[in-house]
Amino acid sequence: MNKIDKLLIKVDKPARYIGGELNSFNKNIDDIDIHFAFAFPDVYEVAMSHLGMHILYQFLNRREDTFCERVFSPWIDMEVQMRENNVQLFSLESQTPLKKFDFIGFTLQYEMSYTNILNMLDLANIPLFATERTEADPLIIAGGPCVYNPEPLALFIDFFYIGEGEVILDDILDMYKQYKNLGKSKNEFLEAILKFDGIYVPKFYEVIYNEDQTIKDRIALNKSAKNVISKLVVNNMDEIYYPDKQLVPWIQAVFDRVTLEMFRGCLRGCRFCQAGMIYRPVREKSKETLLKYAKNLIETTGYEEISLASLSTSDYKGLEEFIDELLKICSENMVNISLPSLRVDKFSMDLMQKIQEVRKSSLTFAPEAGTQRLRDVINKNITEDEIFQGCSLAFSGGFNRVKLYFMLGLPTETDEDIYGIANLAEEITRMYYRTEKPNNASLNLIVSTACFVPKAFTPFQWASQDTTEEFMRKHMLLKNAIKRKSIKYNHHDAKTSILEAVIARGDRKIADLIYQAFKLGCKFDGWSEHFKEELWHEAAEKSNIDFKFYAHRKRSYDENLPWDFIDIGVRKEFLIQESKKSEEGKTTPQCREKCSGCGASKFNGGVCYEV
Repeated sequence: MNKIDKLLIKVDKPARYIGGELNSFNKNIDDIDIHFAFAFPDVYEVAMSHLGMHILYQFLNRREDTFCERVFSPWIDMEVQMRENNVQLFSLESQTPLKKFDFIGFTLQYEMSYTNILNMLDLANIPLFATERTEADPLIIAGGPCVYNPEPLALFIDFFYIGEGEVILDDILDMYKQYKNLGKSKNEFLEAILKFDGIYVPKFYEVIYNEDQTIKDRIALNKSAKNVISKLVVNNMDEIYYPDKQLVPWIQAVFDRVTLEMFRGCLRGCRFCQAGMIYRPVREKSKETLLKYAKNLIETTGYEEISLASLSTSDYKGLEEFIDELLKICSENMVNISLPSLRVDKFSMDLMQKIQEVRKSSLTFAPEAGTQRLRDVINKNITEDEIFQGCSLAFSGGFNRVKLYFMLGLPTETDEDIYGIANLAEEITRMYYRTEKPNNASLNLIVSTACFVPKAFTPFQWASQDTTEEFMRKHMLLKNAIKRKSIKYNHHDAKTSILEAVIARGDRKIADLIYQAFKLGCKFDGWSEHFKEELWHEAAEKSNIDFKFYAHRKRSYDENLPWDFIDIGVRKEFLIQESKKSEEGKTTPQCREKCSGCGASKFNGGVCYEV
C-alpha cells in the first residue's frame, strides 16, 4: 500500500481521488511531451458535472503527445490527511504530484472558488504568485467564463485563455512543445504566445490608478503585448471536436447524466446575464450532429438520462423535430430527456407530452421578476399571460412539480415588485387547482430567489448592488408575503452575493484580498457551511479593500473598468444603450426577430448570418 492509499482509508468518499473511471485515459508518462492537469477548484462531484471539463479532457487526450489528467479540490478531511502526512496534491489518473506537470489549467466557473485555487497551489507546493515561480514550476493558466474579468487573479496566473478552448489550444501546445525541445525559457514562451488572439499575460501590463482608486490607464510592458485582447470563437459547431464519450464518475455527481451541447450563445439579451453577452453570437449544431453524438454518448456511458445543454434550449431551431428523433433513440434505451430551465413563452403541450413519455420530471421556469415593469427593465421579454399559459399547459399535462426562479435586488426594484413574486406564485397555485389534470396530486411549487450580482460585460455592469441588510429585508418581505404553506420559498445567501460582486467587478487590488482570505483559512466559500464572512472582512482590513467601493457603488459610463481591454464582440456602446433603455423600461427584441447591432456580427458566423 503506497502513501496515498493509506490516506484513502481514512477519508469519506475515497472514490473522489482514485481515477480509473469508465472512459478515462491512462498513458505512459515517459511517452508524452506535454503533461497537462485540468484543474477544477471544487470537489469531485461538482467538477464531474461540468461539461467543459468533459470536452477538454477528451480534446487534449486525443493528442498522442499530450496526457491530460484531472485534479480537483480535495475535501476537508482529505486535505487534513495530506498536510499531516506531507503528501502533495496529485492527479487522479497517475497520482503524479502537480508540481511535475507542464501546465495546470484552472477553469474559472464562479468567483467563490478563487481561494480554492490558491489552496490547491499551496497543497501542490507551487508558489502562489506568478513572479515567485521558477523554470521548475508548471505554467498556471486559466479559462472559463470568469476570465472575462481576469484582474482579481492576475497576480497568480501566468496567462489567461479568453474564449472557447477548441480554437487555439492545439497551437499553444504545439508552440510549447517546440520551445521546450529547444530549451527556451517560460518567459520566452509567454512572449511568443502574445501573438495569439485571446491570450492575456498579466505580467506584461501595469495598471495605473487615479486618486479616487478608479483605473487611470493600462500600460503594456512588452512591445508584443496587445492593447485589446479579442475573445476566441468557434464558428462552425458541426466541425469542432466534441467527445463521443464522457467520463462516468464512481460516485454520484451533482448532475449525474450525460450532457449534449446543443448550441452556444443566447438570442435573448437579458440585461443581467453575463453568459448571454460573452457567448454571442448563437451558433447551433445541426440536428444530424446532435443525434449522432446523442446515440454515441448513450451507448458509451450507460446513463439513464440525457440533458440538453444550452442557455435557452427552447430557442433551438427545429426543436420539436429534433426531439421527435431524439425520443426514438431514448425510448429504445429507456433514457429520460432532461431540459434545463424553459422559457414559458416557448413551452407547448406537444413538447411537454413528448419529454415525459419516458419518465416525467419536474419543470423549471425563470420569470426572474414579479412584475411586468421589472421584466421589461431586465429585457426578459415574457408577459404574465405567457407565464400563466405555460404553467397551465404543464398542469393539464400532468406536471405537479414546478420551480420558479426570481432575482431580488435588480436595478429599479421596488417593494411592489417583490410583492409581485408572491402574487404570481399565488395565482399559479390557484390556476393549478382550477385546471383539469390527469391526477389529483397536490401542487409542489417552489419559489427560489437569487441576489442580483452585477457582472462585467452586461448592461448592468455599472449598477450598484443592494447591501446585505437590504437583501435580508427583501427576503423577509417576500417570505411574509407568501401565505400558502404549500408554496416553498428558498433564497440565496446575501453575504456571499456581496463578496461575489466585489470579486466579479474587482481590479488587481482584489488579488491581495483573495490572498489574505486564503491565509486566514478561507476555502470552499461557495459552500454555505464553510463560508466565513468574518474572515473575509478581516482580509478586507488587511488588504485595505472597501466592499462598498466594489459592490455598492454605481459607476459612470466613462469610467475605465478593469475589463475594458477585452473585446467580446459586443460593443460597449451597445451595453450603454441597453443600460439606458432599462432605465426607461424599454425592451429590445431577440436576435432572430430583429438585429440590434450589438457587434457580434464581427465573428462572421452564427445567428448573425442565418439565411
